[in-house]
Amino acid sequence: MKHIVVGTAGHIDHGKTSLIKALTGRETDTLDEEKKRGISINLGFTYFDLPSGKTVGIVDVPGHEKFIKNMLAGASGLDMVMLVVAADEGVMPQTVEHIDILSYLNIKKGLVVMTKCDMVDDELLELAEDDIREGLIGTFLEGSEILRVDSISKKGIPELIQKLDSMSEEVEEKNTSLPARLNIDRVFSVKGFGTVITGTIIEGIIKLNDELEIYPSGKRVMVRNIQVHSKNEEIAYAGQRTAINLSNVKVSDINRGDILAAPDSMLDSMMIDVKIKLLKHEGCKLANWDRLKLYHGTREILCRTVPLEKEVMEAGDEGFVQLRLEERIVCKKLDPFVIRTYSPMDTIGGGIIVDVSNVKHGINKDTKNILEELKIKEIGDEKSILEIYMKNNSFKFPKIQDMMSYIGIDKNKLETLLEELKSEGKIVDINGKNIHRDYFEFLLSKLVKVLEKYHKENTLKPGMPKQEAGTKVESSFKAKDIDSFLDLCIKSGSIKTIDNMVSMKDFEVKLSDEEKKMREAISRKLKSLGFGDICTIEDICEGNKNIKSVLDSMIGSEIELLDEEYVIHSSLYNEAKEKVKKFIKENGEMTLAEFRDMVNSSRKISMLILENFDKKKITKRVENKRILY
Repeated sequence: MKHIVVGTAGHIDHGKTSLIKALTGRETDTLDEEKKRGISINLGFTYFDLPSGKTVGIVDVPGHEKFIKNMLAGASGLDMVMLVVAADEGVMPQTVEHIDILSYLNIKKGLVVMTKCDMVDDELLELAEDDIREGLIGTFLEGSEILRVDSISKKGIPELIQKLDSMSEEVEEKNTSLPARLNIDRVFSVKGFGTVITGTIIEGIIKLNDELEIYPSGKRVMVRNIQVHSKNEEIAYAGQRTAINLSNVKVSDINRGDILAAPDSMLDSMMIDVKIKLLKHEGCKLANWDRLKLYHGTREILCRTVPLEKEVMEAGDEGFVQLRLEERIVCKKLDPFVIRTYSPMDTIGGGIIVDVSNVKHGINKDTKNILEELKIKEIGDEKSILEIYMKNNSFKFPKIQDMMSYIGIDKNKLETLLEELKSEGKIVDINGKNIHRDYFEFLLSKLVKVLEKYHKENTLKPGMPKQEAGTKVESSFKAKDIDSFLDLCIKSGSIKTIDNMVSMKDFEVKLSDEEKKMREAISRKLKSLGFGDICTIEDICEGNKNIKSVLDSMIGSEIELLDEEYVIHSSLYNEAKEKVKKFIKENGEMTLAEFRDMVNSSRKISMLILENFDKKKITKRVENKRILY
């Protein structure tokens, strides 16, 4: 079922609160000061049932210019708006400003309700309606139906309800597959329950006992109770106005403007790249380093402007701007916002968040490339956006959750896009770590430099230990990451690996005549031992550094390392390996004793050889026997 929230907008004292009472039978002004002064100061919330059976949440916003901040908080998450205009006054300054604000908040459905119709004659009603139609020209409400009502006598109220019901069928379903997000517009304490927050769920679903996060504080909380339209529920869905009782948090830990969302699902930054459209009103202007108030969700943040296309934007202009914020913003790409001047406070425009940024932009030689990327992000081509994100963030080795938060798509869609980019060769998978091809090439070039330096300093070593090489390229790499990375590097044709060592593909050890004699002596000694004896590296070198260098050069070709200490001639090692393979193929399995008798060796030597086979995945130990891996 669709979940719909309808809001009011309009000038002070035009009858918004009275209209809602006529629709619902409930009073939304709850503060003593509101009742005393007869105006709405804070946000009011209630609900009522439509003839079709749908329950609609209602948000009553204040109309006075002093409470525009509260109005903006209430307008966050609306599906439809009722623009309320009094018949005896017509379009007023706050009517215009509310329309301007709503046009930037992605609210697509609306109608005009002309109130206090019993207070004027038919001729004035016609004039008022003409005034309204003229005032709506060029706005998202241009051509909208105007319904005449009187909240006291209830005249026109049934027709309004019917119209809201029919319009509700056209409201788009919210995305419940994304991680949960709710913009908090109220926080208070209820005796016996504790901390309660309210707001409209923008995306996803919230369930009892969910662990969620309060942004920007990062406080983890648990959902103890959920109420939708004063009824306890186990699940609340995107599009519903919801009251949520939270555990593990005090009222003082939460502010209006905070966000309740799935852990690690939101982006935060001190800078955002945005697309701004200024209003066409006279005096709307935006220059470099102007101080503005940014309204996003239910939050107000002070910021400075850095236009990226021209130094000064005039009324009606549209363009990319970087906003340098005075406190961190928590948001997602393509979120809408409104901007107002710092002093005097006037609405001058709004737009969408195109990207969060950690790099300062301005008009310079790099601006062209920056603007091209921002244009792609603005259009919303998800695959292109993902590729740009990976290109710019692969050094962080982003997680799936990071990508989902950035692009605003669910896990299934994201994984499909990743697979497409992998098949196109644009994304590389290193043991589950996804990075852009460009960053892989950077890591490969870093490995090449590491190996070239190593070969220059170790001319007799056939290669660098894999673990050492991998961690020099990327300190966070674990053993499996290094193996995966080196496998990809081998496919590139630049390097080769021999056992546990890696080298440049064309590197070869070159020995002097004296060193060749040492190599032959080492080889003869190891061959002569057969399987009956075994020796350590120290046994062969006896502390001689030159002999040790030659022995190192033989590892992987004439010598096999059984472990860090013991060595065996490669011909004997390969002979043992073939015998093991043949025996197990014929018998299905092999014991240590059977191998010992096969090569006529000791238990110790046999154990060293078999454990090496296990390590290299030639054999696999199952209890006290070996099978082929």
